[in-house]
Amino acid sequence: MNFKKRLENVKDRINKAAFKCGRDPESIHLVAVSKTISANRVREAIMAGVTTLGENYVQEARNKFNVLGTFPVSWHFIGHLQSNKAKYAVRLFDLIHSVDTLKLAHELNKQANKVNKIQDILIQINVSKEPSKSGSDIQNAANLIKDIVLLENLSVKGLMAMPPFFNNPEKARPYFTAIRVLRDQIQKVFPGVVLNELSMGMTNDFEVAIEEGATLVRIGTAIFGERT
Repeated sequence: MNFKKRLENVKDRINKAAFKCGRDPESIHLVAVSKTISANRVREAIMAGVTTLGENYVQEARNKFNVLGTFPVSWHFIGHLQSNKAKYAVRLFDLIHSVDTLKLAHELNKQANKVNKIQDILIQINVSKEPSKSGSDIQNAANLIKDIVLLENLSVKGLMAMPPFFNNPEKARPYFTAIRVLRDQIQKVFPGVVLNELSMGMTNDFEVAIEEGATLVRIGTAIFGERT
């Protein structure tokens, strides 16, 4: 199956999931996860209609950006970001999904200030409390956001989460629900901060994530195929 067919299939699934729960499909944005995918294949995906790329590694993204930077696509960072890579991240990415500490936020703010940029970010939540995953604890999320919104060169747009992998996507639903509820609770505490975005859901579970409020779905395998 070529990229155009795969992309049409994913968009059709997004539309059906949105209609099922009474949402406007236009409120859901597809992030094509292009980590480990060559620049040539990513170019093919862009030509087929991909408009947003999600990268996990700064150096890999820099290499691709050098080749593909003239294409009118949005670049999102979705992996674990180290503070020492913040200066590159603010130059490359339109949205950083994975801010999980105040230390990282301060460094991003500092580097964004240097290039006169307001960096859009999401706060990553470790909703499953897995030691192998990054993210703020649910209990600490409100305090973290309270501190980060004071940083002048960052703009908090919402939350990001990655539940455990399940063969049955319904098992992921409670985790997606928990993130939506957390977002709503924080929104009430900080009415001046507009947390419109919920980045959650991947190839195996994005329909359920959409039903629970996802606005950004991170799809790799269904577009690029299985990674080797």
